[in-house]
Amino acid sequence: MNGKPSAEVLTVNTVLGPVPAHELGVVSIHEALLSVVPGAEHAFDVTIDRVEVFETLAAKLRDFREHGGGTIVDSTGMFHGRDVRLHEALSRSTGVHIVASTGMGPEEMLGGYFLTPQTNPPTPWPAEKFADLFAKEVTEGMVVPRVERRGAAGMVTTTATRGGMTATDESLFRGAARAAMSTGVPLSIRFGADALRDLDVVLDERIPADRVVVGGLDRAVAYAAGWPLEVAGRGAYVALDHVGTEGAEYATDAERVALVAALVAAGHGNRVLLSTGATGVSKGEPGVDVPYSHVLTAFVPLLKAHGVGDDDVQRILVDNPRNLLSVR
Repeated sequence: MNGKPSAEVLTVNTVLGPVPAHELGVVSIHEALLSVVPGAEHAFDVTIDRVEVFETLAAKLRDFREHGGGTIVDSTGMFHGRDVRLHEALSRSTGVHIVASTGMGPEEMLGGYFLTPQTNPPTPWPAEKFADLFAKEVTEGMVVPRVERRGAAGMVTTTATRGGMTATDESLFRGAARAAMSTGVPLSIRFGADALRDLDVVLDERIPADRVVVGGLDRAVAYAAGWPLEVAGRGAYVALDHVGTEGAEYATDAERVALVAALVAAGHGNRVLLSTGATGVSKGEPGVDVPYSHVLTAFVPLLKAHGVGDDDVQRILVDNPRNLLSVR
């Protein structure tokens, strides 16, 4: 594939350019920096002070770095507040590597532009159009509205509708899988109602399972159904990406610890990824107000107290995300 490094020099696309994969350090795989619900920036009661946003995010990233963090993956994709120039400035200022993502979803977050109006009712773009859109953000650079392209996306991400995958969601998933395959970056999917069914959709596109991470597998429905072990058994990565968030919709951190231990015991320690799903700054909807450092400061001690060894912790925090994010 064009632009792919040789196997001897694996790199990861960050907002400041390719970085040797071994330099990433501890990685938080699914986070959000600036999250803006589409259109919120035009609302009369929403103010986005760019200096304040920068200072808030820089403080949170420095805290992450001071506790041993090395890399944040902003997995919000396109049109949800992604600001490439802000990411660049934050990375330079804090020393934290930032991997940005392309992609979008679920259907309710898309505008009419991504539907084909000639049909009645309008139908979604075909998968190949989404694939081309996302792939260009990797090969040509991410779009900066009204200005230019800059910086290569390091991940393709998409999300299904919580009530169940729609036709538009399926087109997005298939297009995202094709873009990931053609560019060599990994694919992140967040399931809607059925993690296994949604994973099958992208695997049907012939993307290798070890290039896919399934997010949201610490949602209560996934935990109760045993989907994390099944996803790992199929060879895909399992993201427990709401560490620190508890309630009716999510597993508790104690349950997450037990789940990590079970995955390790089943021989799937090489398929586990962690993050908080935190929102650094949120506009237009409530954010997830958990420190990016929570995995390191609170969750890792719980893992170790539960008997998860240092080697497994190192694998989960460093080795697994490095292997996933490396352009191949």
